[in-house]
Amino acid sequence: MEENKTSLPENAQRELKPGEKYEPLLSPKKTYPEVTFYSVSVGIVMVIIFSAAAAYLGLKVGQVFEAAIPIAIIAVGLTGALGKKGGLGQNVIIQSIGGCSGAVVAGAIFTLPAIYILGVEVNFMQMFLSSLLGGVLGILFLIPFRKYFVKEMHGKYPFPEATATTQVLVSGEGGGKSAKTLVLSGLVGGLYDFVIATFGAWGETLTTTVVSLGQTIADKAKLMLKLNTGAAVLGLGYIVGLKYAFIICCGSLLVWLVIIPLMNVIWGGQVIDLMGTGITQTIGEMSADQIFKEYARHIGIGGIATAGIIGIIKSFGVIKSAVRLAANEFTKKPGAEKTASERTDEDIPMKTVVFGVVIALLVVFAFFAFGGVVNNIWQAIIGLLIVGIIAFLFTTVAANATAIVGTNPVSGMTLMTLIIAALILVAVGLKGNAGMAAALIIGGVVCTALSMAGSFVTDLKIGYWIGTTPRKQEAWKFVGTIVAAATVCGVMLVLNKTFGFTGDNALVAPQANAMAAVIQPMMNGGGAPWLLYGIGAVIAIVLTAFKIPALAFALGMFIPIDLNLPLLVGGAISWYVSTRSKDAKVNAARQDKGTLVASGFIAGGALMGVVSAILKFANVDLYLSSWNAQYGEAVAIVPYLALIGFLIWTSMKTDKNQ
Repeated sequence: MEENKTSLPENAQRELKPGEKYEPLLSPKKTYPEVTFYSVSVGIVMVIIFSAAAAYLGLKVGQVFEAAIPIAIIAVGLTGALGKKGGLGQNVIIQSIGGCSGAVVAGAIFTLPAIYILGVEVNFMQMFLSSLLGGVLGILFLIPFRKYFVKEMHGKYPFPEATATTQVLVSGEGGGKSAKTLVLSGLVGGLYDFVIATFGAWGETLTTTVVSLGQTIADKAKLMLKLNTGAAVLGLGYIVGLKYAFIICCGSLLVWLVIIPLMNVIWGGQVIDLMGTGITQTIGEMSADQIFKEYARHIGIGGIATAGIIGIIKSFGVIKSAVRLAANEFTKKPGAEKTASERTDEDIPMKTVVFGVVIALLVVFAFFAFGGVVNNIWQAIIGLLIVGIIAFLFTTVAANATAIVGTNPVSGMTLMTLIIAALILVAVGLKGNAGMAAALIIGGVVCTALSMAGSFVTDLKIGYWIGTTPRKQEAWKFVGTIVAAATVCGVMLVLNKTFGFTGDNALVAPQANAMAAVIQPMMNGGGAPWLLYGIGAVIAIVLTAFKIPALAFALGMFIPIDLNLPLLVGGAISWYVSTRSKDAKVNAARQDKGTLVASGFIAGGALMGVVSAILKFANVDLYLSSWNAQYGEAVAIVPYLALIGFLIWTSMKTDKNQ
């Protein structure tokens, strides 16, 4: 039976040949248990637990973890322990509902705590509606694009997180050699990352400053390189592959080897405060990291925004076909014969999606107008337009980024949204505390919508590979969003009353502090780094003209280099193990085995990251600070090379018959 298959079909992650069709594990011609009392109830419990944990830890220790993979591991273990039949389809629903936790948490804690930081009052209902409406819009805006991302673009995007989660679900259900490989690699990757985070036995990051010459160059020329040594990031790079990893790293290298040193040469003696945030240091006095955070990453934001707009223009045909499909449903005469579709290709009807979008936007308007967000109807209309236009346009950008690199640049897009919202709100007379609160709530809606879109496209890809019913995933995603929004906002209120977000011993909330630092000067006459955004835009346009994927390159400019270089290492390993034999089948088998090992690294790293964060929150300090400071970085290369060796050796230890 299909449920007992232990791996995805051979053509799951490559482009299909003319006339070839992808057949998922669960046959489209049969029905399987998916939405059951068990799967829904467990999914809701997962939402509550992981929403509370992610919000708590994210705000308390500044560490946001991705919940999808740990939830998949728990679902597989629980279903197996209870002896549930037809567990694969039910586990997808559990993971899909539970995955709402990470999406809503990211949307909420990136923006809403900034309201408290700025000393503005906000109530539970305002926070709840901001998170809920954003999540609902993210789901509704993505549904029309499901077929494009998960079906029409089959094999063109690596979908690293979806790959890892699918491997957990499939291998755990089927058992056998695949499950053993996944468990072994999960233990290796998980323990490796746990030792780094909890004990600090070796450095988490390798930098060129480990030698005195490198430190001198970094101090004088602001030129340095950094590489994260984590197993999870290495596994991510393997799945992303060499092509996209190389493009992403090119973006990083342009920023760190050219732009940052060049800024030091040209403006080293000047104090440049583009946003009115109170910068007093000259660029020459800043470290390369500071220059990146204050200036260079904004080039990446401009590039992401422009690449996204270009992508929207290019995919106009997809948007037009989605609109045409909706129009056809509305103009279809009553009693007209309905075209039959396979179970695995059924979405929520477009008519329902359109009505849902209209209702959600009307509620957004009512929330802004009568919920104490803005002062009058005109400002509510402006807020509605900001939310509707930006959320819709950048939904596809969030989904695209997640499909490429497994990372959603939601903080960069939210920062851009806050700046646009602040400028427009100031222009229509909404300033001061009221303006800051309004901009942050509007930003919270958009941020949650984009976060949800990135998370949901992963769920839908998992369902596509396995063969579940999209309509059921889409419908129950709304339930998970409601529960997650209520849980996150409740936890946030309790944390504010217990710890607070300002003062001594306050919660860290790094993302929200960054948002507050941007929005406050904007509402008091400050500016935006339009020059930097413009440079990013020009780079994106030039790349597009030369047919280079601009979004992947811009992601490299925005995401810190220490998280990008490991992608290149992992991508190079993927290329190496899949090209050593003259037999294409052997190469394919090795590539698939490596994908399983890499998925184990990601799964183990994600799970042990949660454990490490909990220990940190509980003040269990086992970190070898003095050892790490003195020797950690110097010895890190040894275990990192051993980890690389394990990935290569395990991947190569297979043949076409295994």
